[in-house]
Amino acid sequence: MAGTSRPIESNAFREEFVGGPVNADYLIALAGNPNTGKSTVFNGLTGLNQHTGNWPGKTVAQARGVYMHGGKRVALIDLPGTYSLLARSPEEQIARDFICFAQPDATVVVADATCLQRNLNLVLQVAEITPRAILCLNLIDEARRKGIEIDHALLAHSLGVPVVPTVARSGHGLANLKDVINAVASGHISPEPLQVRYSPTIEREIERLEPELASILDGRLRPRWVALRLLDGDTSIISSIERYLGRKLTYIRRKVPA
Repeated sequence: MAGTSRPIESNAFREEFVGGPVNADYLIALAGNPNTGKSTVFNGLTGLNQHTGNWPGKTVAQARGVYMHGGKRVALIDLPGTYSLLARSPEEQIARDFICFAQPDATVVVADATCLQRNLNLVLQVAEITPRAILCLNLIDEARRKGIEIDHALLAHSLGVPVVPTVARSGHGLANLKDVINAVASGHISPEPLQVRYSPTIEREIERLEPELASILDGRLRPRWVALRLLDGDTSIISSIERYLGRKLTYIRRKVPA
């Protein structure tokens, strides 16, 4: 997972989402299912250096905060709690669009260690959008009380992303989480997430679409993920991509199944 430092890029979508220039070295997204302790992780990382508002043009609340670690100023955006990123609700669309278009320097997915299987769906969806993913395995104390032991090193190897066990309410593991966030955001750790393989029919369609999409997206989004959204008939992502690229994508719209 070793890598080199990644330059910080100017992104107007970042400013739109956070309501102005991002005054930080790194911008980090915090995602997770509801009831995973995500807000407790957010509070533990940012302390009192936080404020709330609404997402631009939405009535959904947005919490954001900052903290210093390793000489770096880190801005943390708490995304709405969601079970997926398929944009079937305003919360899902906000989370998806932030990860796609604000392009955070890392995305931390908070999972409940007592019901990990259910939480991994979101982890895999985030990793399809961005390789800069981190799994925060929260509530490990509750899991142990229930007789659940998780080999987090093996899980990290299987998923291809860093896994950090935490007990956010006591602060256990949060210093390590900050270390890993900085390492991923700076490029010193370069995760290589597991690529989910679908049925042969779907994989053939992805293989057909990827080269065409790659030339249109110009490296700014992952063609495989966009191909999956098109095959799923997701028209909302096309409008977001058009805003992001600043041009109409009539060709891509023709690829969406009727």
